[in-house]
Amino acid sequence: MKSQFRLFLTGLTLCAALGTLPETVSGQIYVANANSGTIGEYNLDGTTINSSLVSGLNYPSGIAVSGGDIFVVNYNSGTIGEYTTAGATVNASLVSGLNYANNIAVSGGNIFVGNSSGTISEYTTSGSLVNASLISGLNPTLSIAGSGGNLYVATSFGSGTIGEYTTAGATVNASLVSGLTPNGIAVSGGDIFVANFGSGSPNYGTISEYTTSGATVNASLVTGLSDPWGITVSGGDIYVANHANGTIGEYTTSGATVNASLVSGLNSPEGLAVESTPEPSTLALAGLGAASLFAYRRKFNKNK
Repeated sequence: MKSQFRLFLTGLTLCAALGTLPETVSGQIYVANANSGTIGEYNLDGTTINSSLVSGLNYPSGIAVSGGDIFVVNYNSGTIGEYTTAGATVNASLVSGLNYANNIAVSGGNIFVGNSSGTISEYTTSGSLVNASLISGLNPTLSIAGSGGNLYVATSFGSGTIGEYTTAGATVNASLVSGLTPNGIAVSGGDIFVANFGSGSPNYGTISEYTTSGATVNASLVTGLSDPWGITVSGGDIYVANHANGTIGEYTTSGATVNASLVSGLNSPEGLAVESTPEPSTLALAGLGAASLFAYRRKFNKNK
């Protein structure tokens, strides 16, 4: 009986410890360089893995990573290409015939792409058309982020807005947030992070933070950016691609600077994605805790 109780306590202790551990992740940063037609790969500490992981693209402006594959939208050719995260070509023209599309998101197994004509189209990750005009009547879309069965869409020209829609195309709130100059958005938990390009100077770009209900958290969470475009959140940090000075900066979700030039020497970076995985030690601790609880349960049931 004592041994069973020890197993029970061990399992509870290890599982509880997971809630107190800092979130540690490893992973890779993928960035689309629009002018050089490449996708580069970097570690989360900014070191280079392969600066030309994929090449020969036609002004790549948006990327998404899902299921071990990179999906990239080519603005000039109106295509979406699919590549493995190792850089191998799966299908360079998975989708074609797009209208100057410059952003992409993968959610629920489908691809959502924004066209300059003011529509969002939906395709399967196999390239089959689901709905060419899932959402229409928009200003040119500059970024899409999927979260919890909804799409958050940044549109610009005039007064930039963030609109919220379901993945079935229904409008939740077409002007969830307004008065922006958005280039890119990312959703993490209950917050939306917006990269605004600013005006008057290449260093006027900002990152703003709002709740997914549209409330302002901090309209100037990060300032002094250089025409920021791609933005993503991973492991409690924000990564943002600065189009004008060719860098990726890293900041905490509280707005503190981690490294304003984490990656440099890029060629007009626009699309940005991070693929993160928990550190093995964290996974091992979770497995050990679960195993202890399972062993206790087996012994308890056996002795009933």
